[in-house]
Amino acid sequence: MTTTASGLQYEDTLVGAGQEAKAGDTVSVHYTGWLTNGTKFDSSKDRNQAFVFPLGGGRVIKGWDEGVAGMKIGGTRKLTIPPELGYGARGAGGVIPPNATLVFEVELLDID
Repeated sequence: MTTTASGLQYEDTLVGAGQEAKAGDTVSVHYTGWLTNGTKFDSSKDRNQAFVFPLGGGRVIKGWDEGVAGMKIGGTRKLTIPPELGYGARGAGGVIPPNATLVFEVELLDID
């Protein structure tokens, strides 16, 4: 497990091949998110629909912008995101409590 200066922790469970995701790329991912108590709160796999977003553009939580950068297509990474890089004191949608640490498994499907 690697810990960045911001407090993000990540571990590549499967290193992909080829192109590496960087800020400015549009990336397509599958993900599942859990609270630290093991409660799953969201999964693109359950919807059978990949999630597409511009990397580094501030359109997702900071932990994702930082944590997906450097992944390679086909790779899977576990992200442990502290509250200040997630939803902070406000939480989200009644599903994520305030000041929650989040755990995501992210699979990088494609880079545009």
